[in-house]
Formats: sequence, structure tokens, C-alpha cells
Amino acid sequence: MNENTFEQHYDVQTEDRSALLGQRGCVVWFSGLSGAGKSTLANALENYLLSQKRLSFVLDGDNVRRGLCADLDFSQEGRVENLRRVAQVAKLFADAGTVCISAFISPLIASRQLARSIIGEDRFMEIYVSTSLAVCEQRDTKGLYKKARAGEVKNFTGISSPFEAPLNPDIAVDTEQTSVAEAVTQIASLLESRSIFDV
Repeated sequence: MNENTFEQHYDVQTEDRSALLGQRGCVVWFSGLSGAGKSTLANALENYLLSQKRLSFVLDGDNVRRGLCADLDFSQEGRVENLRRVAQVAKLFADAGTVCISAFISPLIASRQLARSIIGEDRFMEIYVSTSLAVCEQRDTKGLYKKARAGEVKNFTGISSPFEAPLNPDIAVDTEQTSVAEAVTQIASLLESRSIFDV
């Protein structure tokens, strides 16, 4: 941290924004292999929340890599920094009273724990999209598994780089067994149980 920067304090607080919106800011953090269904679920959840007149915003792994984190590679260090930045941005969205939906492979337990510590335990909900590698590779919607198997893509999670499954996620969703609508219902129930909209 730069010793020449100082935290600025403002009169309007997180609680004031929550009262204005009628909801508490939080982060719904999807993790899972490429092709597991994270972006599909994030999109469906945001659509559901919009239908309920709730403010949300999706931070998507591919989109963030094209802007905020365009300077980072896919090395271990690059991935850790990518998720650190994302967690900081997600925290800002939560501070603004938004339901921030984050869809990232986030392969390491340590990185997800760091995100949780940055965002805050009471505002962090971990959704593990547990769809198997076999199914993800069969889908291969982006053609990345084929390239990884051919050695054209290095450090590819599930093939040449590890994925550490969450130990105690709030919800685990296998998109081969659970429909998108069912998964959204489960997540909506989790938000209700956390009193996100009970403001």
C-alpha cells in the first residue's frame, strides 16, 4: 500500500445506500471449471433479480480479462492478482448496495478465501458450479479444452492447472443434474435467508 495515500471518509454510508435501495449489498461468487455453467447461471440470476426489481450487476471472468485485468497472464501469480482485483471491485459494488454476481473459475481455495476476507464473511455467498470435467469438456463451448489437450493453451484449469473444489460452499450446483431455473430458486432462497432484501 502506498504510504502517500490516505483513506477518505464520506458522510453517506453503506447503510444509507441500502435504505435507499431496500436491499443490502452482497456478493454471489460462482466458481467452477470452464464450461460448468457459471455465466449461464449468473445471467439467469441477474434476470430473475431484475424481474423482482432488485439491483444487481455481473462481473464475468472473460469480460474482466478484456479490461480491468487485461495486463495479467494466466500464471499462478496472474490468476491470484486477477481475483484480488475482482474481489476489491465486488466489495465496492456491495458497498453501493448492489447484489454483485461474480462468475470466475477461481480455482484455488486460498484465492476464494482472500475474496471472502476482502468482501466480508456476512456479505459473501459461495456457489460452486460442480459440473464434472467430463461434462465441461464435452460441452467445450469455447473450444478451449481441445486447445488445452493439444498443448495450445497453457495453464488451463482442469487439464494442466489444478482446480481445488470448495470445501463448504453455500450451494453446490451440478448443471447436468439441476436446471437453471432450479438453481436460481436455490440461490434466491439463500439471499432471502441472509435477509438481503429485508431492509
